[in-house]
Amino acid sequence: MGLSEASGPSDSQALLATTEVMELKRRDYHVERPLLSQEQLEELGRRGSAAGTRQGRTWFQCSRAQARALLLRRLPVLAWLPRYPVRDWLLGDMLSGLSVAIMQLPQGLAYALLAGLPPVFGLYSSFYPVFIYFLFGTSRHISVGTFAVMSVMVGSVTESLAPDKDFLQALNSTVDTKARDTARVQLASTLSVLVGLFQVGLGLVHFGFVVTYLSEPLVRGYTTAASVQVFVSQLKYVFGLHLSSPFGPLSLIYTVLEVCRKLPQSVVGTVVTAVVAGVVLVVVKMLNDKLRRHLPMPLPGELLTLIGATGISYGVGLKQRFGVDVVGNIPVGLVPPAAPSPQLFAKLVGNAFTIAVVGFAIAISLGKIFALRHGYRVDSNQELVALGLSNLIGGIFQCFPVSCSMSRSLVQESTGGNTQVAGAISSLFILIIIIKLGELFQDLPKAVLAATIIVNLKGMLLQVKDIRPLWRANRVDLLIWLVTFVATLLLNLDLGLAVAVVFSLLLVVVRTQLPHYSILGQVPDTDVYRDVAEYSEAREVPGVKVFRSSATVYFANAELYSDALKHRCGVDVDDLISRKRKLLRKQELKLKPLRKKAAASKGTSVAIDVNTSDGNIDSGNVGGFKAKPV
Repeated sequence: MGLSEASGPSDSQALLATTEVMELKRRDYHVERPLLSQEQLEELGRRGSAAGTRQGRTWFQCSRAQARALLLRRLPVLAWLPRYPVRDWLLGDMLSGLSVAIMQLPQGLAYALLAGLPPVFGLYSSFYPVFIYFLFGTSRHISVGTFAVMSVMVGSVTESLAPDKDFLQALNSTVDTKARDTARVQLASTLSVLVGLFQVGLGLVHFGFVVTYLSEPLVRGYTTAASVQVFVSQLKYVFGLHLSSPFGPLSLIYTVLEVCRKLPQSVVGTVVTAVVAGVVLVVVKMLNDKLRRHLPMPLPGELLTLIGATGISYGVGLKQRFGVDVVGNIPVGLVPPAAPSPQLFAKLVGNAFTIAVVGFAIAISLGKIFALRHGYRVDSNQELVALGLSNLIGGIFQCFPVSCSMSRSLVQESTGGNTQVAGAISSLFILIIIIKLGELFQDLPKAVLAATIIVNLKGMLLQVKDIRPLWRANRVDLLIWLVTFVATLLLNLDLGLAVAVVFSLLLVVVRTQLPHYSILGQVPDTDVYRDVAEYSEAREVPGVKVFRSSATVYFANAELYSDALKHRCGVDVDDLISRKRKLLRKQELKLKPLRKKAAASKGTSVAIDVNTSDGNIDSGNVGGFKAKPV
C-alpha cells in the first residue's frame, strides 16, 4: 500500500512529461526528406515487373501442376467431393435434397406455365441444370433451377415471337396449341443456349465483375417490378380468361385493362379453385413459420396442394363439369437432345444477354450471402461458367433459362444442406418423377399452379418496404430503386433493365462530378481530423491546409477539383505563377549589365547564381539574386 502511494507522484510526473512530449510532437509538423527523381526512386526501390505481368506470363506455360490446378478450378467437384465427410453431412444433404425436390416439383410445373411452355418442360429444367451445377458450381447452398423472374422474362420472349394469333386454325378460329407449343419450346431452348454461351464466355474472360454495376437497390427494384409482372401474367389463369397477350412497352397496363374488361367472362369454377388453393398454401406457410422450431423440415404445402387438387379434379371432373382448364398430357420419360436453331439467334441475342446478366446477378448475390454466413468463398467467374454450362447443356435438352430460387435456397440451408450433394439428390428425385410419376398430374388445374406462383411472390412483393429505410439512409439509392421499378413496369423487363443500368451509371458520373470538398481540422486532444464546417471545435493546423475530396481525381473533374482547391485554400496558384514569371523577367533584365561587366573584366570572373525555385515564392514574393567573385 505504501509502495503504491510512494510511486503515485513519480507516475503522475512521468505521465505529464509524456503528455507534454506528445503535445510538442503533435504541434511539430516539420517534414524533411530528400528530393528524388523517378529514375533514382526506381533504382533505390529496385523496381521490377508487376505481379499481373508475371501472372500473364505463367498463363502460357504448361506443367502438370498447372494443368491439375486448372482442372480443379474449372471442375470444383473434384476438389471437394473426395474430402466429403459422409458421416457428418450425408444425412443432412439427403433430407435437404428431398425437401428441395418437394418444392421443385410444383414450382417447376408452375414456372413452365409462366414461361409460356407445357408444364413438363419445367421438370426438365429442374433436372439437367441442377445436376450440371452440382459438377461446376462453387456455392454450397444455392438451389439452381426454375425461378419466377427468369420464367416471366422467357415468357415475354416466347409470347412476343410466337403469339397465339399466329397459330389460329382457319376452320374454327381456335389456336393450334401443339404447333404453338412446339415453336415456343424451340424459342426457349435456343434462348437458353444463347444465355449459356454469354455466361460461359463472360466467365472465361473473367467478366464476373460486371455484376458490380448492378447495385443492390437496382436488383431489388427490378425483382419487385418483375414480381408485379408475374402477378399480372397469372390473372388469366386465376379467372380462366383468354387474353390477347400484348407485349412491348406499356404491355402491363394493357393486360390489366383487358383483364378488367373481360372479368364478366370469368369461369366461376376456375376462380373458386384458385382461391381455395391460395388459402390452403397461405395457411400452410403460416403454420411453417409458427412451428419452425418444432419441425425437422417444413410442411410440403405446395406438394400436398398439388396432389389434393389433382385428386379432386380427377374425381369430380372439374374440366368436364365446370370448365376448369387443366395441365393436360404430360409425356413420360426424357426428350432427346436437339440442336438450337441458328436462324433465331439474331432475334434472341438482346434478350439472351439481358437474361444472362439478370440470372447471374441473382445467383451471385445469394451465393455471396450464404458464403459469408458459412465462411467459404464463391468464385464469381466460375459461377458464371457453371450457370452458363447449366443453361447451355439444358438448352440442348429442351430446357429454358434458369437461375437460383431464394425460397428453395433458404429451405436447402435450413434443412441441413451442406453441399451441392443436396442439389444432386433433388435432381435425381425429379428424374424419378419425369420417368415414372409425371403422367399422374395430367388433371392438375392450371389455376392451382397460378395460385402457387402468386403465393410464392410474397417475399419479392414485400420488397416495397425498402422505400422507407432507403429514404432515411441514402436517397440516391432510393432514386435508383424507384426509377428501376417504374421503368421495368412501364417498359417491360428488357428495356426496364437497360434504363435502370444507364441511369445508375449516369448517377455515378454525376457523383464524381459533384463530390464533397472540405477543409479538415484537428479535433481537440485527438489525432482525428474532421470537416471544420461540420465540427465547430475542429481547428486547422497553423500554416497547413488539409484539403479533402470525396471522389478520385480524373480528367472529367480535374478542373472542378482545381477550382475547389483554390477557393477553399485561399491561394490563387495561377496568379502566383504569373507574378513569378514577371519577377523572373525583371531579374533577367537586371542581369544583362552584370554579364556585360563580367565579359569586360580580365582578371576576375563573376558567377551569377539565380535562385528561381518555387521555395522562394512566399505569398507572391520571389527571392533576389547575388553575384560572387570566384
